[in-house]
Amino acid sequence: MRITELLQDETIDLGVKVGSKEEAIDHLIDLMVKGGNITDREEYKKGILAREATGTTGIGGGIAIPHAKNKAVSKPGLASMTVPEGVDYDAMDGKPSDVFFMIAAPAEGSDLHLEALARLSTILMDPEFKENLLHAKTKEEYLRLIDEKETEKFPDKTKEVKQETPEKTDGYQVLAVTACPTGIAHTFMAAEALENKAKEMGCTLKAETNGSGGAKNILTKEEIEKCDGIIVAADKNVEMARFDGKQVLQTKVADGINKPEELIQTILDHKAPIYHHAGGGVQEEEGAEGESVGRQIYKHLMNGVSHMLPFVIGGGILIALAFLFDDQAINPANFGKNTPLAAVLKTIGDQAFGFMLPVLAGFISMSIADRPGLAVGFVGGAIANAGYTFSNVMTYDSSTAISSGFIGALLAGFLGGYIIVLLRKIFDKLPNALEGLKPILLYPVCGILLMGVIMIAVNPIVGAINTALNNFLSSMSGTSSILLGAILGGMMSVDMGGPFNKAAYVFGTAQLTVANAGPEQYAIMAAVMAGGMVPPLAIALCTTFFKNRFTESERKSGVVNYVMGLSFITEGAIPFAAGDLLHILPPCIIGSAVAGALSMAFQCGLPAPHGGIFVIGVITNPLMYLVSIAAGAVVGMLIMSVTKKPLKK
Repeated sequence: MRITELLQDETIDLGVKVGSKEEAIDHLIDLMVKGGNITDREEYKKGILAREATGTTGIGGGIAIPHAKNKAVSKPGLASMTVPEGVDYDAMDGKPSDVFFMIAAPAEGSDLHLEALARLSTILMDPEFKENLLHAKTKEEYLRLIDEKETEKFPDKTKEVKQETPEKTDGYQVLAVTACPTGIAHTFMAAEALENKAKEMGCTLKAETNGSGGAKNILTKEEIEKCDGIIVAADKNVEMARFDGKQVLQTKVADGINKPEELIQTILDHKAPIYHHAGGGVQEEEGAEGESVGRQIYKHLMNGVSHMLPFVIGGGILIALAFLFDDQAINPANFGKNTPLAAVLKTIGDQAFGFMLPVLAGFISMSIADRPGLAVGFVGGAIANAGYTFSNVMTYDSSTAISSGFIGALLAGFLGGYIIVLLRKIFDKLPNALEGLKPILLYPVCGILLMGVIMIAVNPIVGAINTALNNFLSSMSGTSSILLGAILGGMMSVDMGGPFNKAAYVFGTAQLTVANAGPEQYAIMAAVMAGGMVPPLAIALCTTFFKNRFTESERKSGVVNYVMGLSFITEGAIPFAAGDLLHILPPCIIGSAVAGALSMAFQCGLPAPHGGIFVIGVITNPLMYLVSIAAGAVVGMLIMSVTKKPLKK
């Protein structure tokens, strides 16, 4: 498939005037709609903005390539426009962008179009070609320029996306691997930039591309052995074990595009660190350039949290429904299981919810140490949850055990991962004949044993800390509890799905796992959910009552945010916040803090970890809970109406 087969007259617009990055995105999406490439405009835009949130697609040199692999895409396609006056697109070089290509790739189905998209990314690296596009007068000329350039660069239509450098008997001086999260544009642009710069510098370089269609131009064992070093310009994990013992420079894919000479020279000067593979799946000892220890810890933690949430949400809501369908008057001590329906819901919910801590620990450990870490972390999380100690292993009684809870599971997760990393180093000294026994015998037996002994030893200490924390929370009343509600509510809006949001949410859900959780723990969860519901609702209200602050497309999206907010989907506010951070985020934070504080003040309680308006039946003091959320949303709306000025006509 050729590039010109993905472009249509309807999806090209030349000489456009746009005033902002968001206007540029909206205009390109409108072209996609005209071409019949997408079925749901807002869903596709959400995908585009989500990609922008990970890093700008304004690659510099006047070029921007926004893209999304999205379920709203009915058929692969391209939209393109030129903006002669340029527009600030947050480009990597800080300069205006004037040539735009938007890529729409289906979430599933054939990947035949990926070759054309990769070719587009490659040919745009030619500055002269880009300038010719900018000055094209007609759509026909525009398409002709693209067709001629593609034919020149890829004369054989059936040829692979990447033109492989002719094989050298003495190998390549430098090798590279490029990869971006979507595997569509930046992957191939980085590879092209590195290969072109290598030719200018008079050295040989081969680049492997890890795109959506799979790895292309794969580096061979012989090439790796003979090269001086490898550049890994990637924003996602790539296979690293093959580079053990070689000079490896790990960096962002954007650096492959913008700093190719610097990267290549680092390898040629032998200034990159020697890579030693410890067998882990995420990050090795040297660490990736630009990725701090804190960032690595956050990635491991989020791997555990993301796998834990389905158990928490599914089990928690089933437990809440059990309370809703039960009759406490029958037997208050057995509330939740007094009726057959309630008993079934509570039993299933308890089982699902019980996996929360083991799954959290297991997948943190797996993030650090790959698959061998899963079982070790899982067992550690289970021991932390149960509260085993050396004093109770022979006469265990769950009613008197002191669980180390969420804190213990976090400790078990990181401990499990690094236990496997340590065992790998130790077992590396064993004969090669025992290699096959390591993953199926040595790692699980030794790892689980070490984990169990350590967790049984530290459980009393961590359990005491956990108990003290819960007692402290239980003792909070009046002003102190209201302040806690304001802090947790505000955190839900700080980054809407990021570290602060997740920290507040996980803290709230962890309270529901406390033995004999009661009003104090339920109040914390209620404040967290109230804070998370406010941002989409505040934005929806503002688009309704202060329409002149928003574009037509934003007003249409605002209606959707009513549903998102009432469903406790804070992420509904992200597209608005991403487009106008300074004017949208502060009002949302303040509104969320107000909602969290009022929820605490009215002593509202929530035994479910999710559900929004749909679990109102199980919330303590439901009327005042709705008042808290409404007050927070209105406060957010009013402040937003001041911070966000009316648009110019």
